[in-house]
Amino acid sequence: MSDNDLAKMPAKATRRTVLRGALLTGAVMPVLAACGAEDDTSSPSGESTAGGEVIASTDDVPEGGGLIVEDSEVVITQPKAGTFLGFTSICTHQGCQVAEVADGSINCNCHGSKFSIQDGSVVSGPATAPLAEAPLVVSDKEIILA
Repeated sequence: MSDNDLAKMPAKATRRTVLRGALLTGAVMPVLAACGAEDDTSSPSGESTAGGEVIASTDDVPEGGGLIVEDSEVVITQPKAGTFLGFTSICTHQGCQVAEVADGSINCNCHGSKFSIQDGSVVSGPATAPLAEAPLVVSDKEIILA
């Protein structure tokens, strides 16, 4: 047998190499797990919950009106008691953030577009496309961006 033939042969796993591998795996796995995605299930004052981020309280959203959550780029509306809807707060006309929710519409002050609090549809332009839906989950009094 030549040296070249020996190099091509698979190495035998000795007891020592198996134990080293097991020890190395045991030391590395917790470190890798810590680098993974965070599964924060904090709540009441929490930033997030198992399904998403808590962005508001139901008490913050007036019936027949809404609340703009600038950091999350979401507008939450309550068109009728107990019904909470979420839409992007970015106007579909030129990308400005909407400025207010008043008189049954979500209003962009950049160019005057207005959107319905009931479904995000265009009430008046220049925007021609509706606001995209932002999925919300309401749990107790928390509004969660899913």
